[in-house]
Amino acid sequence: MTHEHSSFHGLGIAPKLLDILSKNRYTFPTPIQQQCIPFAIEQKDVIGIAQTGTGKTLAFGIPIVQSLVQKQGKSLIVVPTRELAIQVADALKTIGSPMGLKTVVLIGGESMSNQLKQLRLNPELLIATPGRLIDHLEHKTVDLRSTRILVLDEADRMLDMGFLPQIKTILNSLPEQKQTMIFSATMPADIVSIATRYMKLPVRIEIAPPGTAPIEVSQELFFVESRDKTELLLNLLSETHGSVLVFTRTKFGAKRLARQIRSQSNHTANELHSDRSQAQRQEAMQGFRIGKYRVLVATDIAARGIDVTGIELVVNYDLPANGEDYVHRIGRTGRAGAVGHAVSFAMPHQKADVKAIEQVIRSAVRVSPIPKFDGHRRDVKPAPEFRERSKPEKAPEYLWKSTRSRSRRKG
Repeated sequence: MTHEHSSFHGLGIAPKLLDILSKNRYTFPTPIQQQCIPFAIEQKDVIGIAQTGTGKTLAFGIPIVQSLVQKQGKSLIVVPTRELAIQVADALKTIGSPMGLKTVVLIGGESMSNQLKQLRLNPELLIATPGRLIDHLEHKTVDLRSTRILVLDEADRMLDMGFLPQIKTILNSLPEQKQTMIFSATMPADIVSIATRYMKLPVRIEIAPPGTAPIEVSQELFFVESRDKTELLLNLLSETHGSVLVFTRTKFGAKRLARQIRSQSNHTANELHSDRSQAQRQEAMQGFRIGKYRVLVATDIAARGIDVTGIELVVNYDLPANGEDYVHRIGRTGRAGAVGHAVSFAMPHQKADVKAIEQVIRSAVRVSPIPKFDGHRRDVKPAPEFRERSKPEKAPEYLWKSTRSRSRRKG
């Protein structure tokens, strides 16, 4: 492996930014960073297809910071959830603040007056959720006419959440001459439509086939009656020692399960769902990060908004609505090349739902018998033949780039 391919050198990054990356211990680019950064620095439109936890934020963040330092203008990054907005802002501040760039986060659940105060400072980096950004546009408190770079992060999730009308409104509020980057774990038809209409000769970079589960995450499934789920979960918690993220389908279920964990065991637990205030959600996230809460019980609002390394176990207490959500959930463990484990609970009548998930991830999930717990730790690692069988097919890291004539590019 050459020096250029094993570090951030040789990707077109300015020396000062390289120094900032080094000081923050960013040593080796991830595959999405390695392939995306050179094209993005050349101001090409990019479609990046990669799973969560693969380093997409710096893949677009580094080129944005470099471009805005060299030329005046602003960048808009639109994300589906408040948690992801805060996560992206923290990452961009790390590399942008030393370069003199200011950041504002526009999300619901926080004071409009505070956001207006930050907007008066004329920040170059705007990170926003669709709903709150539309609020600002309607009140004419945000002017997007000087936006030079647009990023739609976790675009498929925004579409799943019903944000397509807001995204179209935002796109129509932006200048025609701009760089556009879309990052997504899957490639639904609506994203193809957006790319066709609003992007110019986009380079498509695909790190793994859409829907592929992270190979570092071993997977296990229990068929269990609803009434026995909590007992099985508590037994699993007694066998593990690290942080555990548990997913439920409903916010009521998350609240109830967190209460059961606290009352029926010695494990600390908190909940994360849309009924919680922004302050409560941030406290739950921070507490989970620092170990104040060993268990975080969350709805799918957290499937892509949680950036916590070292999560030992993800538990699908309730099966997700579809296979794509399954991939995003289990991607919370095994991040950045680390090893993780994911356990799912399915009720006996949900065999068809399990098959649908297996079709998306292109592998079978090992079904384990309900264990008889005797106080000894159960070996949760799958058998070697399962690990080999469930490993997804390796896809080319760079699948295609548009070859249409540059003379057809508009503008």
